[in-house]
Amino acid sequence: MLEVDREQVLAYRIAAHGLHREETDPAAAAVFDLGLQDSVRDTALLGLAARIDGDITPGVWDDERFVLAWTHRGAPHFHRRAELDAIRAALVPLDEKDAMARVLWQRKQVEDAGMSATDALFTAAKAIREVVTGVQTKGTVSGAITKLIPDGLSYACRGCGVVHIYEQLMRVASIHAGVRLEPGATPATLAPLEQRGRLKTKPDAKAATRVVEGYLRINGPATPGDTATYVGTTRTGVDAMWPEDLVEVRIDGKKAFLPKDRVPSLENPPEPDVVRLLPPLDPFVQARDRAVLVPDKARQKEVWKILGSPGALLADGEIAGVWRAKASGKKRLDLTVTPFDALRPAVRKAAEEEAARVAAAREFPDHRVTFS
Repeated sequence: MLEVDREQVLAYRIAAHGLHREETDPAAAAVFDLGLQDSVRDTALLGLAARIDGDITPGVWDDERFVLAWTHRGAPHFHRRAELDAIRAALVPLDEKDAMARVLWQRKQVEDAGMSATDALFTAAKAIREVVTGVQTKGTVSGAITKLIPDGLSYACRGCGVVHIYEQLMRVASIHAGVRLEPGATPATLAPLEQRGRLKTKPDAKAATRVVEGYLRINGPATPGDTATYVGTTRTGVDAMWPEDLVEVRIDGKKAFLPKDRVPSLENPPEPDVVRLLPPLDPFVQARDRAVLVPDKARQKEVWKILGSPGALLADGEIAGVWRAKASGKKRLDLTVTPFDALRPAVRKAAEEEAARVAAAREFPDHRVTFS
């Protein structure tokens, strides 16, 4: 059995994520094998800028090869358009427990409606499919959907005086309805996929397995429990999606798993001598084994906030600090980098260069970097 320490695991993941920045084609970035989350402003954009050798600007999402949709855990992700049907198939719940896990914090509301989570999911999907026939704001769609679904699946919003479908239910149902999101739109704006196909309700364990394998490839070796948390299912549920061709690995004595064909890369990863400013919710920090990424609990609290998580400073194979950015008008972006320990001059210089890259990606003509 292969035994490795966390430093070796991080070196492997840095390479698996493409953070050595050797790829020049955005659509070829390895993170799109799973999906690139875009829950915070420019998260996906900056995650791509950290991985691609070349200029990355918001115009990258005009590329027809990409599509944005609510997918994993109901969060917005960019995917390769050609692979979206496979993602949609993977997100059909395998059973009722899986369906209930995917509605997350709104399980009680679904139960109170007297419906199974599976029925609630596809009832919502059918309504969304009927409503979204063109480009429409989320609020408009939500209000229209409530006229087509049981009362128990919606609530009266005091803030806007409109009855809305429950948020998480809408998010996890939209992909099955054949609905995408408009990149960069505020408020969130929905539109029908160009090729919707039929509403698919039949579970596809093989498709779900590919998502699990995708997670293990870039954020492995990992445990079934950590993988289930990423997928948004139960620990038992992930067993039905568990790939066959895996190898057991020990990370500092703890059991984890990795696709067999990735073992040579884990055994001999390249030196993790890169400096990157990773945005909040970057796929690298989305790994669920936070103690592997950042062993110190106090530092974990700095990286992963309950609200408003910062970006992460990656240096010499470690998450070495955090960073935040604030616009000063429309022309300058101010970045504050807070390292956990003193930075070597070379790392500090590289971080400054990465700050310039962040500002350019967000199309600010000027920027200022402060180390605190």
